[in-house]
Amino acid sequence: MILGCTSDAGKSLVVTAICRLLANRGVKVAPFKAQNMSNNAAITSDGLEMGRAQYLQAIAAKVKPDAMMNPVLLKPSADTQSQVVINGKANSKLSQMPWGARKALLWPEVQKSLHHLIEQYDQVVIEGAGSPAEINLREGDIVNMSVALECQADVYLVSDIDRGGSFAHLLGTWACLSIEEQKLIKGFVLNKFRGDAALLGNAMDWLEEKTGIPTVANLPYYRHQLPEEDSFRLGTTWQRGKINIGILYYPYASNMDEFDPLIYQDDINLVPITKNISLSHFDALILPGSKNSGASLDFLTTTGLATEINTFHKAGKLILGICGGLQILGEAIFDPLGLEGGHKTGLGLIALQTTLQAEKSTQQTIINWQGGIVTGYEIHHGETVTDSSVTTFMSENLGWQHDNVYTTYLHGVFENKVFYNWFMREVGGLENGLQWSEHLETELDSLAIMFEQHGWL
Repeated sequence: MILGCTSDAGKSLVVTAICRLLANRGVKVAPFKAQNMSNNAAITSDGLEMGRAQYLQAIAAKVKPDAMMNPVLLKPSADTQSQVVINGKANSKLSQMPWGARKALLWPEVQKSLHHLIEQYDQVVIEGAGSPAEINLREGDIVNMSVALECQADVYLVSDIDRGGSFAHLLGTWACLSIEEQKLIKGFVLNKFRGDAALLGNAMDWLEEKTGIPTVANLPYYRHQLPEEDSFRLGTTWQRGKINIGILYYPYASNMDEFDPLIYQDDINLVPITKNISLSHFDALILPGSKNSGASLDFLTTTGLATEINTFHKAGKLILGICGGLQILGEAIFDPLGLEGGHKTGLGLIALQTTLQAEKSTQQTIINWQGGIVTGYEIHHGETVTDSSVTTFMSENLGWQHDNVYTTYLHGVFENKVFYNWFMREVGGLENGLQWSEHLETELDSLAIMFEQHGWL
């Protein structure tokens, strides 16, 4: 089991590396994270929702992604509210319950999934969340030491040394654990190290004297092109000589990892738009998915960005809306159940009207388009209708187009070479798209090689 001293210590990447390393050695291995909080989600082949990080880890393990690998997914939809997805399905009852009351209902599901995986696989690589030292959260814990104790896991504690203070983090986290929990810690791991290892001196010996636990690995700061669990790597400003694409990075933006194929191309500059600025110098705009389309729309209106998007539209440049972005670009979002704060008037750039439904549509989708195959996934509460002023885009009931506005409910489109190259033709860029699934396989194998050289297995 991989635990971290803090969030963003690198737990997910370490688990991913171990899964691919063991799979390459012929071990039947599976990832597991009892509870994840992220709006970056994936859909399994049987239409169930799970965290994007665990989906990637399953691919690293060379096994079919299964919602049991992430039985509880929390998707923030307001400052103090998250949609609870349990065993791949959104649960409105649990979403409305106080956090402290949920453990009694969630923990049995975690136990069931954990033991099922242990029975089915030779090795289960478990990831914790945040830090086990968050003593204010321990009573409701279903993801850290509760899981470790449940299966008597060998625990490795990871610290991000690039932040500084790693040895204090490791010692302090260890000290916050009970004696029974401390006995499960088998090693400390320094992660994201760069520089001269000699500068570490005898600090690792000092730490072992204090705790009796060795530091088993010093992993380098490793640059990769794999999806991030819940963050987004972007440029910051417009750059001369590149295709500059503005992406509206509004509150509750979701599934942002799907734009990685754009981020890592040298000729593309993907810029987050988080405040009211002129958009006239951009070559295209993207409105991404959102866990709360109504709140995201309110942000665009109150900041003045809605006016800038309208001006951009009049200039005739390409605007692409994906899922929540599709709904925002339309005329109206009707919310009869109050899922996202009530009815909203959309930007009105395409004649679409969306009604939010109680049941979420979640499925993988494959279509023939532009002479090729496009694969992706759908995650949306919205049911959209239109009129004769718009035309079908990509596939019937999947997307619509009017003038320079293109919309689709299909996530993951840029991971398909045929879609990427279409988009580049429209904006005057290079048709140098990659089939992203193949690219990720190369990245995963490179990650495993790094871990084999610097890790402890």
